[in-house]
Amino acid sequence: MKFLISMHINPAVLDALTDEEKAAIGDGHARFIADLRESGELINTQALVDPSQAAVVSVRDGQPVVTDGPFLEAKEFLGGFYLIDCEDRDRALELAARIPDAAIEGLGVEVRQVMFFDGQLEA
Repeated sequence: MKFLISMHINPAVLDALTDEEKAAIGDGHARFIADLRESGELINTQALVDPSQAAVVSVRDGQPVVTDGPFLEAKEFLGGFYLIDCEDRDRALELAARIPDAAIEGLGVEVRQVMFFDGQLEA
C-alpha cells in the first residue's frame, strides 16, 4: 500500500527553534531516509521551497493568470513529503511518528493513502 506522508510547516515555529534544534531535525530526516531506503519502503521524498517563491496558476476566460506567493492565507504550508510503500496504514502511521517534525508543537505530519499511482488504482 502506498501512502503520502506530508509535512506541514509553520515558519514562526521554525524561527523559534535554536540552531541545534534545527540541526537535529535535519539529522533526524537523514536517519529516517536511510532507514526507509534500507527497509525498501521509500519511493520518493522531496522538500519544497518557501511559499513566497511559489506561483499560483488559474485560468480565467480561457487565459492563464499567474500570481506570486501562496494561494491560501494560512500560517502553515506544505514543506515536503515522503511517498512510501508499506504493509498497511498502521505501518504508515508508525513511520510518520518517527519524523522529527511530529515531535514539535505547531508542525504537522499528515498520512494519506494514495488512490492512484502511475495511472493505476491502488488496492
